[in-house]
Amino acid sequence: MIENNNRKPIVMNNEQPIIVGLDIGTTKIAAIAGRKNEFGKLEILGFGNASSSGVQNGMVLNIDQTIRAIETALKNCYDSNPGLEINEVYVGIAGHHIKSLQTRGDIVRRSTDDVIRQFEIDQLIADQYKTYIPAGDQIIDVIPQEYTVDNYHNIADPIGYTGVKVGANFHIITGDRNAIRNINRSVEMAGLKVKDLMLQPLASSAAVMSEEDIEAGIAILDIGGGTTDLAVFYEGILKHTAVIPFGGENITNDIKTGLGVLRSQAEQMKIQFGSAVPEEAQTNAFIKIPGLRGLPSREISVKNLSAIIQARMSEILAFVTFHLKQVGLDNKMLNGGIVLTGGGSQLKHLIQLTEYATGLNARIGYPNEHLAANHLLDLEKPMYATCIGLILKGYSVYENNQIRLDPDKNRIQVKPVSSIEPESELPEPVEEDFKAVNGRRGRTINEFMNSIKHGLIDLFKEEGDKQL
Repeated sequence: MIENNNRKPIVMNNEQPIIVGLDIGTTKIAAIAGRKNEFGKLEILGFGNASSSGVQNGMVLNIDQTIRAIETALKNCYDSNPGLEINEVYVGIAGHHIKSLQTRGDIVRRSTDDVIRQFEIDQLIADQYKTYIPAGDQIIDVIPQEYTVDNYHNIADPIGYTGVKVGANFHIITGDRNAIRNINRSVEMAGLKVKDLMLQPLASSAAVMSEEDIEAGIAILDIGGGTTDLAVFYEGILKHTAVIPFGGENITNDIKTGLGVLRSQAEQMKIQFGSAVPEEAQTNAFIKIPGLRGLPSREISVKNLSAIIQARMSEILAFVTFHLKQVGLDNKMLNGGIVLTGGGSQLKHLIQLTEYATGLNARIGYPNEHLAANHLLDLEKPMYATCIGLILKGYSVYENNQIRLDPDKNRIQVKPVSSIEPESELPEPVEEDFKAVNGRRGRTINEFMNSIKHGLIDLFKEEGDKQL
């Protein structure tokens, strides 16, 4: 276990906390510590990674090996900044066991004369954690999509509205209880506390897309080592999530089997010479592989290598098309197209294959948009999108909690303090009753992208009403 004795905590600028993302992947484990500067950009304060050997297909199978890999990543992170202190982390979760479902919830309000407050929304979200799910599964997150107030539909944020009944459609993400327990146990035995578990494609989405992307409609495809994770947004709403049970490791194994080479050779060939479109490969290009134990060397056709890669990537993209059809968002309805991220997105000519297979525009998603200047260039690689997204999602939770704990801090004052009515005339503060469920609360996509804006507007309206 890594000890952090004799390390002085870093002094925080602008009262911003240091938030750490921990990406436990099939091929690598990455730990990144960051803090927002005065411009809202992430300053990276520590970075470390390690090879992962205890994780398969996104699931922790060997806890001891995973603990050692986490400790190595943490040690490298500490080495990059000896003054860093890490106690709790936001952890990404993926794997074959992840499932999602859609539910609907409504509540009848007790006081219909008052405007809708946050504690009522929290009650609505808390009720969804009682949704029936198969035995052995556990709810990871409850994400509101769009709200309704009485007969008014498609409301992004109902706080400040008035009505008798408020409801919402929800996207619920579940996972296998044992798989979740293995992640928590590995992190805790490495000397850390799990602040929250977050679905990896949602974390990656936070790092590589903008508010305009969500409005236009976009699909985020995170191609990892063991799985490929999909998140689909349309009209500002998270419409669908899915975990496809294939990733970069499957491509490497296909090359190993199909060409009869060592796994390390297959991985190196994939990275250095691989292409997702065989037609783009030179017909007469060959890779020379040294023979084993005195055997003669061999020559591998680059075109054959690309054909193997294309077959597996086409299978993954067929799953993507299937999921888009399930939610009715194929046929060019996603104006933002498909954003490819994760380590597997760096395959040559993958954009061309994606556009051909799905009929949608495609681009590579880099997490550099949210990073402050003078960061490590390695962090701009798509493979670190999940880890950086975990920090951003952690900040979203932190900022929302700050507003809840001290709403007056973000209130726009429109009249002198002496003229404000006594607080005793306000409704009883019962927000605490539904502040958290299982250690977290549901988060909307709008809260994530702009957690303060609507609160300010509603508070301004509230003070304005008092002045009238």
